[in-house]
Amino acid sequence: MEDIILQLDRIEKRFDDAEVLRGIDLTIRRGEFITLLGPSGCGKTTTLRIIAGLEQPDGGRVLLEGRDVTAEAPNRRNVNTVFQNYALFPHMSVEANIGYSLRLKRVAKAEIKKTVAQALELVQLAGYEKRMPGELSGGQRQRVAIARAVVNQPKVLLLDEPLGALDLQLRHQMQVELKRLQKRLGITFVYITHDQEEALNMSDRIAVMREGRFEQIGTPAQIYDHPHTSYVAHFVGAANVLTGTVTAVDADTLTFSCLGGQGRVAHAGAPFAPGQRITVAVRSERVSLIADTGEGDGLPATVKEKNFVGGVLQIILAMADGSELVSSRHGIDSPLDAGDKVRAIWQPDSAVPVDLEAQP
Repeated sequence: MEDIILQLDRIEKRFDDAEVLRGIDLTIRRGEFITLLGPSGCGKTTTLRIIAGLEQPDGGRVLLEGRDVTAEAPNRRNVNTVFQNYALFPHMSVEANIGYSLRLKRVAKAEIKKTVAQALELVQLAGYEKRMPGELSGGQRQRVAIARAVVNQPKVLLLDEPLGALDLQLRHQMQVELKRLQKRLGITFVYITHDQEEALNMSDRIAVMREGRFEQIGTPAQIYDHPHTSYVAHFVGAANVLTGTVTAVDADTLTFSCLGGQGRVAHAGAPFAPGQRITVAVRSERVSLIADTGEGDGLPATVKEKNFVGGVLQIILAMADGSELVSSRHGIDSPLDAGDKVRAIWQPDSAVPVDLEAQP
């Protein structure tokens, strides 16, 4: 049996007439790095606050190592939280900030000094004991906040968008550092962010949230390569989502008509029949462009513009109905120019049927 450390069992939460959490379930393994990913207002922070004991659910249970802690005070849960603003005491040194909770517990001074030194070594800030928070960089303050949390040896560490205040370059650096730190600590991390790249880079599993529910829970590869819904496909990696009509079904693939052309998709045994509507997601990097001969697979399109973003060339295509489709590749340029006629094609196993429960 899996070593389960935290369970959310049918958690509900309302604020006035707004239903914020709609009976969510989540099981988290010991030592796991799990990310709650979603836009502002989807319920991420409320979920974290309920786990921490800072909010009470209107329904459901929070179980920590099998024990119902739903009604317990935050200081009895052995769960710690790191916030986006770090919440360090500006008038205290690094050493005093990290050891603050231990002093409240009346731990011996020598033991506090030893524990603080170990925590600073862990977060690679040995020698920073006497520095003040105002003398530290954003990344250093974040590591001090983590050190302050881990000296209490929490069962679960909750992180509420802890990289949100950092600049882009430092965010990327801290993503790597934070994942390495989590592995060294062996502590379960529950991390929340609206940044899909952050979630994909750091997590063992991702729970994509939408309007108080989990839309899909899975590994980064599962979420990215096999989205269950068009919402997940759009939100994580900004896939192209196409809707058409099934025209033929073979053993492993089906063909569908769409936007004046046709595409193929591996259907993995999903029960489709000719004439049915189908919605398909295909990642931009899986879309290739060939000359439009007017025959064969592919969707006819016109090159609209080219954008170079983050080391990736995005070619924006205008489709027959006026919608857009994106093809991307590494490199800074392409021989295609605005106005060129092309066909967008992909391999069947590069496309995924989505919204199956909503298919007629």
